[in-house]
Amino acid sequence: MEYSPIYQNLHFVSSSHVRNKLFVFCIMLSLWVYMIYCCVGYCSTMPSLMVGTASSKHSQHLETVDPNRTQPRLQNEGDLESEHQEDPLDSLDPLFGASSRDVLNNESDLDSRGGEDWDEIRSEQRTLDNNVVSSLFNESGPVESKKLPQAIIIGVKKGGTRALLEFLRVHPDIRAVGAEPHFFDRNYDKGLEWYRDRMPETQEGQITMEKTPSYYVTKDVPARIHTMSPDTRLIVVVRDPVTRAISDYTQTRSKKPDIPSFESLVFKNRTTGLIDTSWSAVQIGMYAKHLERWLQYFPKDQLLFVSGERLISDPAGEMTRVQDFLGLRRVVGHKHFHFNPAKGFPCLKRPEGNSKPHCLGKTKGRIHPNIDPEVVQRLRDFYRPFNRRFYQMTGHDFGWGSWS
Repeated sequence: MEYSPIYQNLHFVSSSHVRNKLFVFCIMLSLWVYMIYCCVGYCSTMPSLMVGTASSKHSQHLETVDPNRTQPRLQNEGDLESEHQEDPLDSLDPLFGASSRDVLNNESDLDSRGGEDWDEIRSEQRTLDNNVVSSLFNESGPVESKKLPQAIIIGVKKGGTRALLEFLRVHPDIRAVGAEPHFFDRNYDKGLEWYRDRMPETQEGQITMEKTPSYYVTKDVPARIHTMSPDTRLIVVVRDPVTRAISDYTQTRSKKPDIPSFESLVFKNRTTGLIDTSWSAVQIGMYAKHLERWLQYFPKDQLLFVSGERLISDPAGEMTRVQDFLGLRRVVGHKHFHFNPAKGFPCLKRPEGNSKPHCLGKTKGRIHPNIDPEVVQRLRDFYRPFNRRFYQMTGHDFGWGSWS
């Protein structure tokens, strides 16, 4: 069978047309790949300090008040348990026998997902996306992998843990997950691989970190962290327990305006002045009581106690202590901070240029309610023996005495 000249010409034209299309497609594909490569290279040169802005979707983890106070309810903030069983510090004060009455609610628990003040979740996702794309074109670059944390900020709530984490994330040798994993107190049954998967990818020589403030007051956590790694470095941010309790209450009231007064919650009996140690806002501030458990599993030199007050008044000084504790170069210093007098705490800034400092969001630095001075003094008297014991155990006098 023979093809006609007309058919042969048509076949030739069709084949040539297809080849031209394929050639154009290959050129377009090459240009697209080259553009992605250029974008990835540009992103890699950007400064590492990326602090997100406040997000309305990330609201603070709060506590639900039980106005009737008839049944102790444990929710969310580390499930503070009844501490009267086998607690070595029970003899310090008979009030330790009370069970915990937590006032946390179950509203979304968004603070455990990274806090409402910093957009770290989105920032981490952007970093992860860049790493994935970059790996396609830069196979010879540094190898990154997810590791279990070598250091953990274990407490305390309303002590300044969010600020410390953000300060640390400025350091190039620190990679920290923004969302609170709550692995050792709420998700332990999911296993270490689940926990590892929550961590950011790190290069050789970088330290992986996380922070979950409820760890410090949760009974089973010290043993669980020790089982994971007895060499884990632990950081505790503490502040005046009276101020901390009022701040805790202020946070709750911002979401639950109809909760009982601070005075009615802090006392079991206002007439006798008996403090209600089952209220978590009070119980968390008994730092010595909780520290005793940690020292059963970790030597004191593996714990660093950061002053929440000094983290505000002298952030560079406290960051020097933290960097030395973690064996890091002293990178984060005075040049990274700008004090905001309106908010009353330091903000992060890039050392170079005149860019606007990035501050914690509007939920930080809330104005505390006016508390009856007599109530404050009774609470201060209550904490005095605990503070004295805490100073002895840590070898550091935090100077908690006056309240303003």
